[in-house]
Amino acid sequence: MEIDDITPVAQDYIKAIWNATEWGEPPITTSELAARFETSAPNVSETVRRLAKQGLLTYRPYKPVELTEEGRRLALVMVRRHRLLETFLVNTLGYTWDEVHEDAELLEHAVTSRFIQRLDAHLGGPSADPHGDPIPAPDLTVPHPDDAVLLTNAAPGGYEVVRINDDDPLLLQWLHGANVVPGARVAIMPDGAARTVAGTHLSEAALAAIHARPVA
Repeated sequence: MEIDDITPVAQDYIKAIWNATEWGEPPITTSELAARFETSAPNVSETVRRLAKQGLLTYRPYKPVELTEEGRRLALVMVRRHRLLETFLVNTLGYTWDEVHEDAELLEHAVTSRFIQRLDAHLGGPSADPHGDPIPAPDLTVPHPDDAVLLTNAAPGGYEVVRINDDDPLLLQWLHGANVVPGARVAIMPDGAARTVAGTHLSEAALAAIHARPVA
């Protein structure tokens, strides 16, 4: 099965299911999918049953949804498309990192595998998108840093920002203004407060959006 053999809705679902567990979170539930796609629980149940019949995921009522190996492979094809498109829109067309997600969501369903291959070459084979999320390689391996932790769970010490969740455009705008981007340094204080090198205090919402690796 190739990615264009399934519908855009199916492409969105398998990508969302894979994204939900990318950074160590538990598998997504049908109610969480309903919230993610702003639809009803019965609509989600119907869709996941259809995808299960196609061999893309496993579905049991009242249990989280998980991808099969085939579903995971196709999900990574979509993730690769999306993150390369985000990188192109920011690096080449001058999009800001808080406005790029929506257009990449639309474009990822229209491009071909040949286009993505040439886009990757044009961009020089980037390993991460503007938010720091790793871009799956052509063989669909994903270079996640082993030592990255969510800052809400981080022990006191110094950290280097690895990636920032892109779900909240307003938070992304604020973080960019505070120069909290991949590669920035953050300190977690003994009392749990977090500050940038410039002394900017990070809110709980910011900490919950940032993965970082410890540094000396």
